[in-house]
Amino acid sequence: MLGFGIWFPNLCYFNGGGSGEFMDQEGDTLEPAASDVQVVVERLNRWERRIQAEITIPHPVEPVWRVLTDYEALADFLPNLTVSRRVEHPQAKIRLEQVGAQTLLQKINFRARVVVDIEEIYPERIGFTCVAGDFSRFDGAWHLQPQGNGTRLHYTVHLRPRVSLPVRLIEGRISRGIQVNLQAIRERVGQVVWA
Repeated sequence: MLGFGIWFPNLCYFNGGGSGEFMDQEGDTLEPAASDVQVVVERLNRWERRIQAEITIPHPVEPVWRVLTDYEALADFLPNLTVSRRVEHPQAKIRLEQVGAQTLLQKINFRARVVVDIEEIYPERIGFTCVAGDFSRFDGAWHLQPQGNGTRLHYTVHLRPRVSLPVRLIEGRISRGIQVNLQAIRERVGQVVWA
């Protein structure tokens, strides 16, 4: 899911570069964390969320692009992404099937599948739109912006699940998952650069 994420009941902010805390919209601390990934989760309505996350990667745009568009390899290094594969598209464009899985609350096995069509605008944007799966809406984009000798990677997804979950019980876990995925991308880019 190119940054596997779920939905949240409140607008939350995370800035690991500062206080390292999750805060709700009133500024109350939700849980401690340590990361340089910035995450904002916006509640659009009861079931829809917009998630935005950013990380700086100390390498140029080209290897970041290479890692993000090596679609078959994403499940090799993104935690909780168990499947990422190209599937047939009726117009010979890029279509992916991705499956994410994780254990929640030490006993609930959660699995979500999405099929997305990809639009690549090299070297600045990789857009995705849901065409099938466990979400009635799952669309967004990766934006790559040169920043000095590095790249600012920005991820945005607007999603709506087909089924409901006790989101209050899992929101911290999902925020950490987004952080971990962006950090895994940064690490993979470093491996590609130094290979």
